[in-house]
Amino acid sequence: PAKSVAAPAASGGKYKADAAQKRIQSRSSKAGLQFPVGRVHRYLKRHTKSATRVGAKAAVYTAAVLEYLVAEVLELSGNAARDLKSKRISPRHLQLAIRGDDELDLLVKATIAGGGVIPHIHKQLLEKGSKKSS
Repeated sequence: PAKSVAAPAASGGKYKADAAQKRIQSRSSKAGLQFPVGRVHRYLKRHTKSATRVGAKAAVYTAAVLEYLVAEVLELSGNAARDLKSKRISPRHLQLAIRGDDELDLLVKATIAGGGVIPHIHKQLLEKGSKKSS
């Protein structure tokens, strides 16, 4: 729901008759993103040093990276939930998705609460009677 701003109806000047109502467009919609670029920009300005300038493109880039990472994790965890015949993504599905992907596993070093452990059996424990004892 974009807001509309009514321009003054003047015959001359910089206002044109066909552009009487100009649509206000958010920076997220201009960039084609779902993540809020304005909020990311505010957080970047708040959490950097006071003398450091944060450009407008930095917020767009950061929001795009965050959106991509969230989409990737949601896709993988949705696949894990579907494999386990569940319609809802749980922390277990997030754990299986993140630890199953090499790049996400390097990125996310946190412990996921309620995620459990990754199933793994050492290969030497799987060998069946290859050595005969006499």
